[in-house]
Amino acid sequence: MMLRSCAVFATLTALIACDETTTGTAGFITDLPQSVVDLADPKQNLRQVKVLPEDGCFWYLHNGPVESTLLPLRTPAGAPICTKAQTEDPATAASS
Repeated sequence: MMLRSCAVFATLTALIACDETTTGTAGFITDLPQSVVDLADPKQNLRQVKVLPEDGCFWYLHNGPVESTLLPLRTPAGAPICTKAQTEDPATAASS
Protein backbone atom coordinates (compact mmCIF):
# COMPACT_ATOMS: atom_id res chain seq x y z
CA MET A 1 0.00 0.00 0.00
CA MET A 2 2.86 2.39 0.84
CA LEU A 3 4.44 1.71 -2.55
CA ARG A 4 1.18 2.53 -4.34
CA SER A 5 0.79 5.74 -2.32
CA CYS A 6 4.32 6.79 -3.26
CA ALA A 7 3.64 6.00 -6.92
CA VAL A 8 0.43 8.04 -6.87
CA PHE A 9 2.22 10.93 -5.18
CA ALA A 10 5.09 10.85 -7.69
CA THR A 11 2.72 10.74 -10.65
CA LEU A 12 0.60 13.60 -9.43
CA THR A 13 3.62 15.69 -8.51
CA ALA A 14 5.00 15.24 -12.01
CA LEU A 15 1.68 16.20 -13.54
CA ILE A 16 1.35 19.33 -11.46
CA ALA A 17 4.94 20.29 -12.20
CA CYS A 18 4.15 20.13 -15.91
CA ASP A 19 1.17 22.42 -15.29
CA GLU A 20 -0.66 21.16 -18.35
CA THR A 21 -4.03 21.57 -16.70
CA THR A 22 -5.93 24.73 -17.38
CA THR A 23 -8.72 26.18 -15.34
CA GLY A 24 -11.99 27.34 -16.78
CA THR A 25 -14.92 29.09 -15.21
CA ALA A 26 -15.04 29.10 -11.43
CA GLY A 27 -11.51 27.66 -11.30
CA PHE A 28 -12.46 24.18 -12.48
CA ILE A 29 -9.86 22.21 -14.42
CA THR A 30 -10.90 22.01 -18.06
CA ASP A 31 -8.45 19.23 -18.99
CA LEU A 32 -8.17 16.78 -16.10
CA PRO A 33 -4.98 14.65 -16.40
CA GLN A 34 -5.68 11.08 -17.51
CA SER A 35 -3.78 9.70 -14.51
CA VAL A 36 -6.22 11.45 -12.16
CA VAL A 37 -9.18 10.15 -14.18
CA ASP A 38 -7.72 6.63 -13.94
CA LEU A 39 -7.33 6.93 -10.13
CA ALA A 40 -10.74 8.46 -9.41
CA ASP A 41 -13.89 6.56 -8.55
CA PRO A 42 -16.05 6.84 -11.70
CA LYS A 43 -19.18 7.63 -9.63
CA GLN A 44 -17.85 11.16 -9.05
CA ASN A 45 -18.32 14.26 -11.23
CA LEU A 46 -15.05 14.47 -13.19
CA ARG A 47 -16.27 17.39 -15.30
CA GLN A 48 -16.05 19.95 -12.48
CA VAL A 49 -12.82 19.36 -10.55
CA LYS A 50 -10.42 21.81 -8.92
CA VAL A 51 -7.35 21.67 -6.68
CA LEU A 52 -7.79 23.60 -3.46
CA PRO A 53 -4.62 25.43 -2.36
CA GLU A 54 -5.40 24.81 1.32
CA ASP A 55 -4.75 21.09 1.08
CA GLY A 56 -3.45 20.46 -2.45
CA CYS A 57 -6.18 17.87 -3.06
CA PHE A 58 -8.59 17.47 -5.95
CA TRP A 59 -12.23 18.35 -5.15
CA TYR A 60 -15.28 17.88 -7.35
CA LEU A 61 -18.62 19.65 -7.48
CA HIS A 62 -21.41 17.38 -6.21
CA ASN A 63 -24.85 18.51 -7.31
CA GLY A 64 -27.25 17.21 -4.65
CA PRO A 65 -31.03 17.53 -4.56
CA VAL A 66 -30.89 20.61 -2.32
CA GLU A 67 -27.49 22.20 -2.87
CA SER A 68 -24.19 21.87 -4.69
CA THR A 69 -21.03 21.41 -2.66
CA LEU A 70 -17.38 20.52 -3.18
CA LEU A 71 -16.39 17.02 -2.07
CA PRO A 72 -12.91 15.46 -2.07
CA LEU A 73 -12.11 13.43 -5.17
CA ARG A 74 -11.39 9.88 -4.01
CA THR A 75 -10.18 6.57 -5.35
CA PRO A 76 -12.58 3.60 -5.37
CA ALA A 77 -10.91 2.53 -2.08
CA GLY A 78 -11.77 5.91 -0.50
CA ALA A 79 -8.31 7.52 -0.46
CA PRO A 80 -8.20 11.23 -1.35
CA ILE A 81 -6.40 12.19 -4.55
CA CYS A 82 -3.90 14.97 -3.82
CA THR A 83 -1.02 16.75 -5.51
CA LYS A 84 1.21 16.45 -2.44
CA ALA A 85 1.66 13.96 0.38
CA GLN A 86 -0.81 14.33 3.22
CA THR A 87 0.81 14.74 6.61
CA GLU A 88 -0.85 14.04 9.91
CA ASP A 89 -1.67 17.08 12.02
CA PRO A 90 0.72 17.14 15.03
CA ALA A 91 -2.14 18.12 17.37
CA THR A 92 -4.16 15.10 16.21
CA ALA A 93 -1.17 12.77 16.54
CA ALA A 94 -0.49 13.91 20.10
CA SER A 95 -4.05 13.16 21.20
CA SER A 96 -4.03 9.63 19.75
